[in-house]
Order: sequence, then structure tokens, then C-alpha cells
Amino acid sequence: MQIMSQSNQRMAKLVVLSEGFAGRSHELKADKTTIGRVEDNALQISEPSVSSHHCEILLRGSDFIVKDLNSTNGTFINGQQVTESPLKPGQILRLGQVELRLESPETAAAAPKKKLEQTRVIPQGVKVGEFEQGTRPVFDKNSPFAKKSNRTAIIFISIGAVLFTIIVICFAIVLLRMR
Repeated sequence: MQIMSQSNQRMAKLVVLSEGFAGRSHELKADKTTIGRVEDNALQISEPSVSSHHCEILLRGSDFIVKDLNSTNGTFINGQQVTESPLKPGQILRLGQVELRLESPETAAAAPKKKLEQTRVIPQGVKVGEFEQGTRPVFDKNSPFAKKSNRTAIIFISIGAVLFTIIVICFAIVLLRMR
């Protein structure tokens, strides 16, 4: 006869969804699980928008209760700010800018797997050979990198030169009259 201990059973867990932390999870096996930015929390999330002691998850029977610990940026369940509220499997818990989902063994099996995106091709810049050879890329007229006309710049420089000449002549006339 084989006895299955509670530690061998699959338990509910919090799965981090936010980029940079995605894939991290924490099983909720204690009566109280603290979540926050500092090391003394059961689940540490090192993100500036998460308070040092942000919230705690309390296990009451088979229910999970989220209790905000006066966090700076608030605790939210499915977008609604809470101070103390039940958290059901599949719901999204947001602490600051970090999102987590409560998964039970049943919801984890039923949850659709996230389809991986295709690899994005990064456009190449100038190749070393082209740089050394001094070849210049050719741009069409509609390209934002196409050579622009210098006509406007030439007009402004010409007007500036004429005004500068007039000012110098006026200055010279004033100096001559002062003598």
C-alpha cells in the first residue's frame, strides 16, 4: 500500500507572467506566503514597482486570500484594487507592474499553452566590406535618408550674409560720424 504525502501532491502555485520574470513560479503550500522585493519574503520579486513587503497570500481551508500590506503601488486582482480579497485559480494578481496568475493543478492542465512567436529578423546595417570600400548606399527619392535639397539653406545663408554686410556698413558709418 502506497501513501501519498501532501508534499508529493501537486499544489496551487503563483506563476509570474511579466517579462523578465516570466516562467518563475512559487507553490503555495504554507498558511501564509509573503510576496515582496526584499529577501525575507517567501516569494521575492526584485522589481522597483513592488514594495519591500507588498502583500501576503493566506490559505484558509481551500481558499486563497490576498491581503495588501500597505504597498506603495497597490495590489490588484483582474484589474480591481484590493486590500483583502479571495484569489481564484486563473485570476491575475498584479503587484506594481508585475503580473502573476494563480494556477491550480486543474487550471494548469486546462490552460492553453502560449504559442511562441516566430523569430524576428533584425535588419543588417553596413557591412565591413562596404565600409572599407567606401561604397555608398543608394536611396530612392521617397526614402527618409534620401539627399535633401540645399536650396532653403542657401537662401537663409544668403539673406544672413546680406544682413550682416548691412549691419557692418551701418556700424562703420556710425563710427565715422562719431569722429
